[in-house]
This record gives sequence, C-alpha cells and structure tokens, in this order.
Amino acid sequence: MSSFPLLTVTAVVPAVGAIATAAVPAARRTAAKWLALAFSLATLVLAGVIAARFTPGGARYQLSESHAWIADFGVRYELGVDGIAVVLIGLTALLVPFVMLAGWHDADVLEEHRPNRNWRPTQGFFALILLVEAMVVIAFESTDVFLFYIFFEAMLIPMYFLIGGFGDRAGAHSEDEQAKQRSYAAVKFLLYNLLGGLIMLAAVIGLYVVTAHQLGHGTFSLPQILQARAAGQLHMSTTAERWIFLGFFFAFAVKAPLWPLHTWLPNAMGEATAPVAVLITAVVDKVGTFAMLRYCLQLFPNASNWATPVILVLSLISIVYGALLAVGQRDIKRLVAYASISHFGFIILGIFAMTSQGQSGAALYMVNHGVSTAAWLLVAGFLISRRGSRLITDFGGVQKVAPLLAGTFLVGSLAILSLPGLGPFVSEFLVLVGTFTRYPVLGVIATFAIVLAALYVLVLYQRTMTGPVKAGIESMKDLRLRELVVAGPLIALLIFLGVYPKPVTNYINPAVKDTLSDVHKTDPAPQINAVAKETAK
Repeated sequence: MSSFPLLTVTAVVPAVGAIATAAVPAARRTAAKWLALAFSLATLVLAGVIAARFTPGGARYQLSESHAWIADFGVRYELGVDGIAVVLIGLTALLVPFVMLAGWHDADVLEEHRPNRNWRPTQGFFALILLVEAMVVIAFESTDVFLFYIFFEAMLIPMYFLIGGFGDRAGAHSEDEQAKQRSYAAVKFLLYNLLGGLIMLAAVIGLYVVTAHQLGHGTFSLPQILQARAAGQLHMSTTAERWIFLGFFFAFAVKAPLWPLHTWLPNAMGEATAPVAVLITAVVDKVGTFAMLRYCLQLFPNASNWATPVILVLSLISIVYGALLAVGQRDIKRLVAYASISHFGFIILGIFAMTSQGQSGAALYMVNHGVSTAAWLLVAGFLISRRGSRLITDFGGVQKVAPLLAGTFLVGSLAILSLPGLGPFVSEFLVLVGTFTRYPVLGVIATFAIVLAALYVLVLYQRTMTGPVKAGIESMKDLRLRELVVAGPLIALLIFLGVYPKPVTNYINPAVKDTLSDVHKTDPAPQINAVAKETAK
C-alpha cells in the first residue's frame, strides 16, 4: 500500500481546479481558461507518475489506498489500479487538455448574451470539464463497488449541463428549435443512464446481501470479494449471480453504448459541441467497457460465461448496425456517433471473446478509439465552426482552400477505418484474431464492418474535402496555431501507436491474463486439419 495517496491526489487536482475555475471573476474569463488548462496539465503529469510507479506484471492492484468510510455498511474508500486502469487514466488526462484547447471559444457565444454581469458561462464550461475528468479518473481507480457506483452516476450531472447548456449552435434550425433539441438530447442522455444506474444500484445491494450472508459481514471491496471466492469462502448461487450480473451489465451496456441501448448517443453527440462530444465518446463511455472487464468478469465469472453468446450477438449487431447507419448520415457528428457505436461493438466483442488477443485488443481499442475519435471529431469541429453547419451537403472542395485542415481530417479519417500503420488497426486486428480463434463465424461477419467503415469514411471525405469549392467555402480559413497544437500531437500519437503499441500493451497484457484466469478461460489450441498433420509427418 502506497504511503503517498497518489491516486487520490490525481482525482482531487481536477476537482480543485473545477472549483478554482468556477470562482474566477466574471470579467477574467481568459484567466479562467488558462487556469483550467493548467490544472488539466497537472493531472496529466500525475497520470504519468502513476504509469511510472506502476510495475507491469507485479501485483494485480497497485498504489492501493484503503480507509474505512461507512463501516456499518461495509463501504470503504478503496482505490487501486491495474494496467488497464493505468492506460485509461492516461488517456483521460491526455485528452482533456486537447478538449479544452479545441473548445477555447465554445462559451464565447453565451458570453455575448449574458443576462447579467455575474453569470460566468466560460468559467462554468471549463469547470464542468474538469469535474467530469475528476469523476472519470476516480471511477477508474475505485476498487470498492459502492464508491465506483457513486462516481459512475455522479459524472452524469456535469455532462448533462455540458450537453444541454453548452450545446452546438451550428444547426440548421432556429435558436429556439436548437435549444429544444439540446434539451431533449441532454434529458435523454440523463434518463437512459439514470435508468441503467438504478438497475445497477439494485444489483449492488444484491451483492452486499450475498456477501453478508456468506461472509458474515457485507462488503463492497473487489479485492476482498475476489480473495474470499479464491479461498472458497464465497459461493454465489447460479440464480443470484446471474441476476446481479445482469444488473451490472445493463448499466455498463447503456454507458458503453451497446445496441439496443445506444439511442441516446447520436442525440447527445449531435447536439453537443465537438469537444464535449469527444468527452462523451472518448472518455465517459470508456467507463462502461472498462467496468465490464473489472466488475462483470471478475465478480461474476460463471454468469459472464453464461451470458457470453447473447452479448456476442448484441455486439455483432452493434458493429454492423452502427456502420450501416453511419453510411446514410447527413450530419457529420451523427455519423461519428454511429461509427462509435460500431467501434464499441468491436470492444465488447473482444472482451467477451474470452481470449487473450481479444481482450488485449479490446483494452488497446479503448485507447486507440479515444485518440482517433478525438483527432477526427475535433478537426471536424473546426470545420463545422467555420461553416456554421453540420450538414455534409454544405461542404465541398475544402482541401483547395484549407489544405492543412483537409490533411489532418484525412489522417483522422484513415485512423477511423483502421488503416495499417495507424493505432486502431492493431487493436481491431487483435480483436478479430481473438474472436476468430474461438468464434470463426462471428469473426468473419465482424470483418465485414471494416468494408462499411471504409465506405462511410471515404464518402464523407470525398463529399466535404474534394470536388469544386462550394459557395461559402471560398474564404474558409486554414488551421490556426491553437488548432494545430490540438491536431498535431493526436495524429503523431496515432502513428506511434500504429507502429509501436508495446508501451501500452505492456500494461494491458498482465491485467488481461488475470481476468481470463478469473473466468477460467484459456486461449483455444490451434486447430490443424488432418491434411496438415499428414504433411507435417
């Protein structure tokens, strides 16, 4: 157990930054932006320290902190990270500064229509981003199920205000109609996720009752539960384990999002600004897939194996359905949303393929999807803000007037379709290989979605960037320095992870090995047909 509470400090720094940013006087909005950015960079440094102090292949949960909290109900303030949590904390801390830089002027339109001098939309916007970061980080760090649940739910509140109060204003409708759409998207996001959280709460209570009955005292501590099960002290009945598993999985599937619980995402991403949309799909939604690995598989191994066939089918539907709907979209951000649904299907497919390649690919996919979606969507946001429209038909010939913008958008697009040499290719390849070794038919069908991804990505690029210059595009400005600072490092990271993913997989692979051990799975032995055997002789 660490003497210095590094994990707590890493979560507290952005929370303190949120309070400090919100307290900046209304007239000092530029100072508020720089203050928020400074706190996000400090969090990034702390995430780097976590990665440096973590020992891949060492103890399962490291840098642990454990303190009594609500002792009468077995609730502890308990933190610890495995390799997957380390890389996802790093992803979160890395993306938030880019989100802030990309959204540097997103609250300016609200500043121009302030009802009174004391209202501070800029301070509120940046404070909410930091608050989301703090809650996501501590969710990745929590090893107490109840503590995780609190922040799993609490992060919905700042996201609700970011979607509804600071949403996109580049729509084709009147301001009143746009306000209604933003409100609808925010409420739908909140209700869907609250429903998932309510069902999870019932499952959390069920877990407490089971542990209290079996161990003589209720506990929410993941390490204690795993230790008790390994020692033969905790045996869940088949029925209880399955019902509790379903409660957890439902909440995580809503957050992920998995078909058919996905319908809130296109609305939320469509009505949010591009930076907030990145926060939704590249940061917040990763909590759902991460929790499947940490809680569903580790706490309920037998139920996870029981539910695997259905979950694999649902993930396959998500992959193909999301890609098909992305092909037909007219709105750029809704296209990205459906593409993300398809990508999350790949992640969940890799998790429940129950192979080392599949789960390593899924965990790596979470990182690569976050970076590639951020690169693609933030550059798309720069494009949308210049034109004042999200409709694909309002663009054309951009590469002739803004070559840097078109070039960075192209690289982000190629990453989304998993071009070899860019990060997502490695993770998608691992997921497909891991799936094919155990479920060859599912692996073949999932591969079909790659063709669809090429279709929606390349058609989008062709319609927006090539061809004759459309009216309204002639005077479009190319990327500014601040925007290059956003796009450049993300593209460089995509190339690095595509060529050399080992620094990330070194953290991921030991955690995957432990999880497969929990669910009593090993990789299938290679199958050699009779002809090959005879040839070998």
